[in-house]
Amino acid sequence: MTLRPASSLRLGVNIDHVATVRNARGESYPDPVRAAEMALAAGADGITAHLREDRRHISDADIDQLAVICRRRGRPLNFECAVTPEMEAIALAHLPHAACLVPERREEVTTEGGLDVVKGHNAIAPVVGRLSAAGIRVSCFIDADPAQVAAAKSAGAQVVELHTGAYCEAVRHRDPRAGELLEALKAAARHAAGLGLEVHAGHGIDYETVKPVAAIPEVAELNIGHFLIGEAIFIGLGPAIQRMRALMDEARAQVAA
Repeated sequence: MTLRPASSLRLGVNIDHVATVRNARGESYPDPVRAAEMALAAGADGITAHLREDRRHISDADIDQLAVICRRRGRPLNFECAVTPEMEAIALAHLPHAACLVPERREEVTTEGGLDVVKGHNAIAPVVGRLSAAGIRVSCFIDADPAQVAAAKSAGAQVVELHTGAYCEAVRHRDPRAGELLEALKAAARHAAGLGLEVHAGHGIDYETVKPVAAIPEVAELNIGHFLIGEAIFIGLGPAIQRMRALMDEARAQVAA
């Protein structure tokens, strides 16, 4: 599996919303698997895909093909999924590089917050254990809350992905709480790293918000999707990813300077 050195910041591209456009017409295009191949060619370090219980965008067939493509290219597939027996079985059948456990509500438009590992610990920990035993790197998608970080560690996760949505939304709306929310992300990243967890971040990141998040030194990977797919309409997927990659690298270089 090809991964960047630990000192650099990885970019995972979420291709869910290519499938959203495809499914809007019930056609076979645009093809999210083709988008994944283009993303990897443009500089993405891996591919993220969320197989929802209602199959509103990514399909089982997409996961089948993405697993093959990523394995053939030596790049990681990050399989986002709810904590259910069905999704656990699919993960165990495909053995992706990583599985990111996320909360899921049928009526939500997109993921609205982090997984409550504190409340769901007794249900989550056994799933983490079985996925880990199969060689899958397990992540919990959580809010920037010290209690959730500690619970993810206790449940056996190797990685936490911090939910950046509240921060990114605050920046877009010029909410004065943006600075406070960024500080919370920084504190959660330090706490997680101190517990020996690898730290990822994602949700709602765009060109304006990527550099402050990328500058958090403990963060090893960003997972970005909706903005990149939207920007691709105007400038193309490759250029959109390349610009995001450049902004990430600039932020990390400034931290190292």
